[in-house]
Amino acid sequence: MISPFSLQQADWDESPEKILLPPTDPNAEVQEISGYKLVYADGACPRNYRVYKGDSMIGVIFQHLTHWSSGMDSLRYAEPIDAAVGLDEFMTMTGYFTATTEQRPTEEELLDKEFDSLTFEEWERLKRYVPETRDLVAA
Repeated sequence: MISPFSLQQADWDESPEKILLPPTDPNAEVQEISGYKLVYADGACPRNYRVYKGDSMIGVIFQHLTHWSSGMDSLRYAEPIDAAVGLDEFMTMTGYFTATTEQRPTEEELLDKEFDSLTFEEWERLKRYVPETRDLVAA
């Protein structure tokens, strides 16, 4: 017998894998276009792509059958680069990017996080991390 919980669990098992893949993951569907990375998140029509500029995600754009859109304006773009640039310009114009500058957490800060919440990249950083010994005295 299939319970509603088992169906929900089966759906949950499939979706987070694609949605949570970082652009550096070899299994992520990534399109690189002129300074931006588009990472497929989910959806069939429209397909949803997370837009990265450098190491920061700036938002989401959508691929429809006949056009691209950013969801921030009512414009229809012919190419994904145009939608990404439109999103970037909108976010810059509204001051979104000037309000926060996100720094990568240090390895010491990563050790304080729950292990289940670490990304693949953070795990790789922790594997290479060698703690500094500072004035340790044996008792």
